[in-house]
Amino acid sequence: MFDALFIVPEVSCPFEFPHGHVTRALFRPTATLLAMRLLPVFSLLLMTITASSAPLTYPKTLQVPQADVYHGVTVADPYRWLEEANAPATKEWIEAQNAVTFKYLHALPQRAPLIERLTQIWDYPKFSAPFKDGGRYFYFHNSGLQNQSVLMVQENLTAPARVLLDPNTLSQDGTVALSSLAVSRDGKQLAYGLSRGGSDWQEVHLRHVDDGRDSKEVLQWVKFSGLSWTKDNRGFFYSRYAAPPAGEALQAANHNHQLYYHRIGEGQSEDRLVYERPDQPDWRISAYLSEDGRYAWIYLSQTGPKNRLYYMDLGDSMQPNLAAPIIKLIDNFEADYSVIGNDGSTLYVKTDAEAPRGRVIAIDLAKPSPDNWTTLIPESNDTLQSVALMDDQFITTYLHNAHSAVRFFDLKGRLVKELALPGLGTVSGVGGQRYETEFFYSFTSFLEPSIIFRYDVKTGQSSVFRRSEIEFDATPYTTEQAWFNSKDGTRVPLFLTYRKGLKRDGNNPVYLYGYGGFNISLTPAFSIGAVTWLEAGGILAIPNLRGGGEFGEAWHLAGTKEKKQNVFDDFIAAAEFLIREKYTSPQKLAIAGGSNGGLLIGAVINQRPELFAAALPAVGVMDMLRFHKFTIGSAWVYDYGSSDDAAQFKALY
Repeated sequence: MFDALFIVPEVSCPFEFPHGHVTRALFRPTATLLAMRLLPVFSLLLMTITASSAPLTYPKTLQVPQADVYHGVTVADPYRWLEEANAPATKEWIEAQNAVTFKYLHALPQRAPLIERLTQIWDYPKFSAPFKDGGRYFYFHNSGLQNQSVLMVQENLTAPARVLLDPNTLSQDGTVALSSLAVSRDGKQLAYGLSRGGSDWQEVHLRHVDDGRDSKEVLQWVKFSGLSWTKDNRGFFYSRYAAPPAGEALQAANHNHQLYYHRIGEGQSEDRLVYERPDQPDWRISAYLSEDGRYAWIYLSQTGPKNRLYYMDLGDSMQPNLAAPIIKLIDNFEADYSVIGNDGSTLYVKTDAEAPRGRVIAIDLAKPSPDNWTTLIPESNDTLQSVALMDDQFITTYLHNAHSAVRFFDLKGRLVKELALPGLGTVSGVGGQRYETEFFYSFTSFLEPSIIFRYDVKTGQSSVFRRSEIEFDATPYTTEQAWFNSKDGTRVPLFLTYRKGLKRDGNNPVYLYGYGGFNISLTPAFSIGAVTWLEAGGILAIPNLRGGGEFGEAWHLAGTKEKKQNVFDDFIAAAEFLIREKYTSPQKLAIAGGSNGGLLIGAVINQRPELFAAALPAVGVMDMLRFHKFTIGSAWVYDYGSSDDAAQFKALY
């Protein structure tokens, strides 16, 4: 059962939450999209590297006598005072730094025409793939330059659509975003989460689909939560933390995630606590209902993609038995387990247990021992991303060398066919409710905005449902996939997009973006930022570094903890390849990454500064000895390790 949506505007991409449990997902903020959004900055920077040689005068930064001892090593931390994010001194420091940055950027003569072109090309209608609940169709629409996409609903595919929820009306500056949603099984009620200012915290509201009117109840302090309705349409499961101390909502560490059930019409104080683990304060808990409404699948995670899988048997009646015991089906963190669907007490599960690139197994709840598990779809050379169960067949999405392939299998795991795709790109939204006769999916590439297809389950045919209209001619450009050897000989793929007829003379400006972490895959995605970069004569280069999920869990683990240097080596090797093959030169090479990718850029500009002319380590994780002490940083220990561990401290330091 698909229960929750997580939304960020511009393009439809797959989203898995919390451990590969596929939600009906739209507009995921992928690492690839972040790369595209940073591109206009480099369209300015690379054009002015030689022209703007005047030195910048930075404000002085106070240093304090702070030092810590880690496993016998004394480490100075003179900027510790900047951890006080809301302190007046910190705010003054930020304002002074911004003044230097924007004085420089606003003076660039290329800025105005670049903004003009971005505005012109960004202003085109954008649509998500529709999804269906209770006989109604729901989708997102952005008229062009809206800060937030608008949720629409229509009674059937030929009926007029109407606005169900417009986040643009919720704040003057457009910073209140729709962060999650779930439609009740009868299609009459909408539970939706709002995020303010980019925070992970959500407020969950309820809206009547018929008239667009909100109910009075509001759920607070919701974070890392699915929203999953019970079959009686009278309530849903969600996850939350206790309220943080006043003034510390954006910085205080979060502990003791709790699973609740909210019944419609009641206040949050009356919500039923379903499950918690106070003995494991850093675990996270989420629940999703089976499509038949009988089972609540409960996912528990610690750090990283591995999870435990519990369940509740809610019974056959319309009213769920919330007092049912919680049964520990898989009670270890050895692999990822995601329930695809079930036939009675037989579960179909996607897992990487004994299969780093993924497989599909069947588990009989009456005989749940791993000795009785049956492999239906075995591991292949490609990475299994998602599986949907429709019309007694498994519809799977794979990554083949970091781009999408869609394959159909019968319930015994026999390959039926592979879906023909327009080219090298990314597919999302494949699948729907089991007994529906249609679903919609999107295809996008570096040069193609999302194309929405309708798939007829009975005939097995796809047809174009919607195609974006944009003032950009992609025919002069091409995308290729190259391969290079990293420092240790590992073969790493690299997407390159550029104007046809490119001269490899070392004079082309290149934007090299990397991520390399948390099992996240960088796959082809369209962006306006990329368009303006290509039109200016730039090359877009995106390598699939270790630490990502492109080649399964082994590829991910090869870029974590003490092996994190592999990620930096892969990125450096990509830069050396681009220079060696004369795509560019160090004087024309710009690099960027965000969050975990910001850490990547911070590392490589210190290790090999001579390779790069401009760098943007956006919102980087930089304090590798103390990151786990703030907000949800403890969840990143799975990838980075922790300074609390002597061996991991050595690698981090």
